[in-house]
Amino acid sequence: MISSDLVRYARVHRATAILTGTAVVVILSALFGGSNIALPSIGSGGVTTGVPFRRELPVFSAVFLSAALSSAMAKHEEMGASAMHRYRLQYCFGLTLTVCLLSFGVEGLAVGVEAGVVFVRSILIWFGLSLLSIRMLGPQLSWPLPLASALVLIWYPQGWWDWTANSATDLVSWAAAAVALAIGATAGAATPWRTRNWSHR
Repeated sequence: MISSDLVRYARVHRATAILTGTAVVVILSALFGGSNIALPSIGSGGVTTGVPFRRELPVFSAVFLSAALSSAMAKHEEMGASAMHRYRLQYCFGLTLTVCLLSFGVEGLAVGVEAGVVFVRSILIWFGLSLLSIRMLGPQLSWPLPLASALVLIWYPQGWWDWTANSATDLVSWAAAAVALAIGATAGAATPWRTRNWSHR
């Protein structure tokens, strides 16, 4: 059973808005994800190619998810006691799991199981990059790193690095997800009071 304290924590940290936003993203993917992002064709002057919207839409879900870490008291919360950090971890894990299950369910029903898995994998990679972006640039700037990577994938798609196009079983893409989450989680855990403690050891 979810404790009342955790429910209050979730309410303050925009759980309803985040879930609504990510639900809208996956519904848009289900309805219009097959449409292509038009890319200029070099040499012909026309628009002859593109990347399906479905591949890049998870970046929005990841950025919405990272909003769970921002609030009016975010800086004070970083200096909170262990109970506060425990609530933060439980909330982020539960919210991420909920968003992934929702995204997989809708995308899986609309397109197929493999598409659902790829969608979730993309969310995890971009979520890790969002967490890193927050630590590097500030709590309101969770989007620059994910957006920059999305633009690279749009302009240079279909390579071994393109986790949005690789199969659901592609090991390189899953390794990228693991690395991105590990780096993002480490960056998120590197609060000022923790880094001071680490430097004194």
